[in-house]
Amino acid sequence: MRFTALFVCTLLAMLPPAFRGLPRAYGAAPDTGHSRKSGVPQDLREATLARATLELLEKEHLLHKRVDDELSRVAFATYLDRLDSGKMFLLKADRDALGKYADKIDDQLRAGSLELGHEGQRILIKRVSMVEAWVAALLASPLDHTNKEDVELDPKKVTPAANEAELKDRWRRRLELEVLERVAQMQARLAPSKTVKTPAVASAPGRPKEKSNGDDDEKAGALRLAEIPKTPQGRETKARADLAKSYAARFVRLAHPAPVDAAADLVNAVAASVDPHTNYLPPADRANFDIQMRGSLEGIGAVLREKDDYIEIVELVPGGAAWRQGQLDPGDLILAIASGTQDAVDAVNMRIDEVVNMIRGPKGTVVTLRVRKATGLEETVAITRDVVVVEEAYAKAALITKKGQPAYGYIHLPSFYGGEGSARDSASDVRHLLRELNAKKVAGVILDVRGNGGGLLGSAIEMSGAFIEKGPIVQVRDSKGRRQVLTDDDAGADFTGPVIILVDRFSASASEILAGSLQDYRRAVIVGTSATHGKGTVQTLIDLDRATGGQLGLGVFKLTIQQFFRVNGSSTQSRGVSPDVTLPDPAGYIESGERELEHALPWSQITPAEHDDWKSSWNAAALSAASVARVSKDPVFAKVTKLTQLMKAREADTRVPLAEADFMKQREQQRAEIAAASPKLDESPKRFSVMPIDQRAPVAAAANGKKDSRVAKWSDNLARDPWVDESLNILTDMKK
Repeated sequence: MRFTALFVCTLLAMLPPAFRGLPRAYGAAPDTGHSRKSGVPQDLREATLARATLELLEKEHLLHKRVDDELSRVAFATYLDRLDSGKMFLLKADRDALGKYADKIDDQLRAGSLELGHEGQRILIKRVSMVEAWVAALLASPLDHTNKEDVELDPKKVTPAANEAELKDRWRRRLELEVLERVAQMQARLAPSKTVKTPAVASAPGRPKEKSNGDDDEKAGALRLAEIPKTPQGRETKARADLAKSYAARFVRLAHPAPVDAAADLVNAVAASVDPHTNYLPPADRANFDIQMRGSLEGIGAVLREKDDYIEIVELVPGGAAWRQGQLDPGDLILAIASGTQDAVDAVNMRIDEVVNMIRGPKGTVVTLRVRKATGLEETVAITRDVVVVEEAYAKAALITKKGQPAYGYIHLPSFYGGEGSARDSASDVRHLLRELNAKKVAGVILDVRGNGGGLLGSAIEMSGAFIEKGPIVQVRDSKGRRQVLTDDDAGADFTGPVIILVDRFSASASEILAGSLQDYRRAVIVGTSATHGKGTVQTLIDLDRATGGQLGLGVFKLTIQQFFRVNGSSTQSRGVSPDVTLPDPAGYIESGERELEHALPWSQITPAEHDDWKSSWNAAALSAASVARVSKDPVFAKVTKLTQLMKAREADTRVPLAEADFMKQREQQRAEIAAASPKLDESPKRFSVMPIDQRAPVAAAANGKKDSRVAKWSDNLARDPWVDESLNILTDMKK
């Protein structure tokens, strides 16, 4: 999620005096190796990093958790899981051998010698070399696709291999599956009419979907028809050859880690055992983080993170190329990348900085991603690189009219944008739109923050203030227990009618502050598909190089230092904001949100901030009961519910048959079930009329004088949105 700009900064003053002098304190460290980048002894770098980790976690982190034997054991389990998350390299004996370090990580950090990181890396490289030979041999000859056996895809259900024979058999099964998947993709490419697209999880109407055809995919580096063999044997041979090439590159990456990787892996296992948002960023990762925060990258506009052996799409930047193209979703795993017409490059086990470098590129060029969706199906997505189309990221508003109801206002807010150097500010834009809606005498307003990952804290406070007279909006508690109440001090509200805040599981950070404060004041009814994301902490970046004189090339440490609390004293952490009225969740089968993250900070509570409730007459329980009755009769919502149930059932069934006939039958059956259950929102009838209103910066008209197609597409998507439609019904109930 985006970090709050008010707090994301470099803080050197907070560093303890002992840490500021570390380079000199460790000047006598033995010179047993040098960094390829800086010429600085590696032992000195690691000793400095180890001491910094202890100082920051124990003294400056929000929890002040002591790094001791107990935390070491937790960090050891985390380290092993990250070292070989798929249980595809290390034997049980390897893990047992590393077990002698299980309660020694704290001692290693205090001694400045990160032995576990180096020993784990040594064992992994040894196993990679062994597996590399197996894979090359297995893929050199045709595989047997007739055996009635299967493969388990969930590593949590798999125990470490007891011996080399068991591990080799595990790889044989995995390779057979990957060959079958590639053959199936080739066959689908030869018969595109039978291909079933996976339904997207995003429901926010501000995100248009641009359709592409097969010709575009071919030009963009996707699987080209002319290259697909015409016989089953030829397709199997090509699949093995492509896999062999892909794995060869993957094993080279795994066998040649960067000099800082061993230390970084161990330090990050310790940091992740304290909380999932505290982590160490080596210089290369820090550069990528800086680009992400600036948001001016010419690329696809996606926020990425490492997840097990994969790079996961966490968030799409509003207005970015991927957001506008519409086929990628949060939770997608990147399997391969092709730039232009080049061959696809395997991205599994690739470092995140390498993936980012491959995805980046000049505006107008094409990058093709092969991704695994949350449904388990794989898709190839071609995206034309572009800078963020700023207008797409701004708040939009419309006047909505529906038969038998008064006119209502609707505002879609993709993010809490603004800040120094920005041409626009989200709070000012929303207040302007509220005044426009007031002038049109709307009977109520829907503020849609679905998919809104947050942004500026100040904008969330000012925007909340647009709906209340004045008073506290959010409370902040720091690592020293100091509490600060942030308030809206401007008397008067920009809009005084009924308000609905529309949320989903991807609404986070500033979105949660807005929804939570208006819920606490009884100013708005929160309508959503689930509790919001639950990110209620604040991180800061600590520049280790500036703190140590800039000689070691250490990078930065991202540290959790503060926590948000609502007006009622409840934290937004972990639990998020629960809707007053809950609607069917199109992304209910996706594991997302703070509560799904391992070692996430728990929910907590402090003293409520004094405030005056808004004088509202509606009853949340009655609104919910009436909504449930309507939703139960809506065929689109019925399909959404059925699709979610189907996906949850599939998520639990993680074994895949390896006999080709059984595999193909299961694959086609799953695709047919998804197609049958898909609500197909773009094909559903319009539910109400939409008239876009002034958005402060007029959208340029086309040369023929017609309205901009983006506005028309946005309006068309909105008019078919069942969640907005039900929100209109709830607004009408609020007025009764």
